[in-house]
Amino acid sequence: MMKLLAISGSARQASSNTALLRAVAEVAPPPFEISVFAGLAGLPVFSPDLEAAPLPAAVQALADLIAEADGLILASPEYVHALPGGLKNAIDWLVSREEIIAKPIALMHGSHRGDEMLAQLRRVLSTVSSGFMAEPFLRLDLLKRSPEEIATQMRADEMRQAVAEYLEIFRSRGTSAWDG
Repeated sequence: MMKLLAISGSARQASSNTALLRAVAEVAPPPFEISVFAGLAGLPVFSPDLEAAPLPAAVQALADLIAEADGLILASPEYVHALPGGLKNAIDWLVSREEIIAKPIALMHGSHRGDEMLAQLRRVLSTVSSGFMAEPFLRLDLLKRSPEEIATQMRADEMRQAVAEYLEIFRSRGTSAWDG
């Protein structure tokens, strides 16, 4: 079993990126088990003063989820041509933590837009983790679709196949990190 943690960069309840990750978790074939973290809004604002033990409970919970996962998948909207503040805040909490250092990480994106945010996210993640992978990358145009429409779309055979291929590439490229 490969346990992946999917992190949504959106705090919005009806986020297309969160819906994408939830739908991917639903259609992921064995041996993949994907859980979705959509709790960025619950993290306190990062401060180095708060990094000493004990960490804020929400931050510790996220760090524990990352530690338990074999890899991470991130999907995020672009806000004003940049990373959303909540996602950057979460990454700031993880920068000096061991849980993410060599963790295999790949991206998904639920929009045809967002290239500036994706470039920033790639730069930040490649700095934070030696396990960041530019590929695989799954990009879908899900703008203006409800979570229910996204879930239905992702259940289609061609989408299931795209997810399976993405996950298989993730597994094959992340193998060196998983093998230690």
